Amino acid sequence: MSQARWQGVADPPPAPPRLWQWPLVIGKLVVFGLVTLLLLPVFLLVRLAEKRPGNAGIGNGIIRLWARTGLALCGLVLQVRGQPMAGKGAVVANHSSWIDILALHSVLAVHFVAKAEVRSWPVIGFLARISGTEFITRQRSEARVQQGAVGARLQRSDSLCFFPEGTSSDGMRVLPFKSTLFAALHLQGQDREFRVQPVSLVYAPGDGLAPNFLGWWGDMDLAAHVLAVLAHSRRGRIVVILHAPVAPADHADRKALAMACETAVRQGFEALKFSPEGAHSP
Repeated sequence: MSQARWQGVADPPPAPPRLWQWPLVIGKLVVFGLVTLLLLPVFLLVRLAEKRPGNAGIGNGIIRLWARTGLALCGLVLQVRGQPMAGKGAVVANHSSWIDILALHSVLAVHFVAKAEVRSWPVIGFLARISGTEFITRQRSEARVQQGAVGARLQRSDSLCFFPEGTSSDGMRVLPFKSTLFAALHLQGQDREFRVQPVSLVYAPGDGLAPNFLGWWGDMDLAAHVLAVLAHSRRGRIVVILHAPVAPADHADRKALAMACETAVRQGFEALKFSPEGAHSP
């Protein structure tokens, strides 16, 4: 497996499970698979009964139960600070790992915005489709189409979540936010209707693991990283900080709105990361 590189520095690939850890890893995969298979038909029936995907209800509770099961199997305790916003709008967060999806689904009733390639991924693509993910392409020529699709979902009262960094980091920093999708929240006449809630995600790997152990970025192999987390992660935590919602109408344009959200996410991340009781502290 190739090494993942961060700013030109190569990190060793995640350590595979040791021989004696394989029964534990397989057991966790079986448990998560069974939970998924048991909840899936119930979720599909509930979604059919609901008038539209954005409605809050039993379906969101099922997704939350599924996500919290995944976090527990990853050896992570969930801590939440702040309150989810009420009303129409979007959630934006820093992006460090595939675990972000479990963490955010554990707290918020949201639909994710994901790159189009995810639609064709085995298993993950199917789950993303049925949970209401909005798939977009990353071509500049498609920007207006993407903004229109996101705006339409928001008008339907679907709460969307996207990662404005455009890629995942190593979990040790917040990258600059890209402003493209913020345009859908800043359309004239809609900027007073919607709100944006910035969210900071801060990981604390347990048991002496490297601070960036839970980060998944670059050319890391997804399956290898999942196996490593299931084998080695225990007594870690993920802190989800829900910041005060931001009003698009209070900002001149999408770039100013993106910067305001980035500032909130970065400040929350760095304050917790570097505080005495912070997530990355010993």
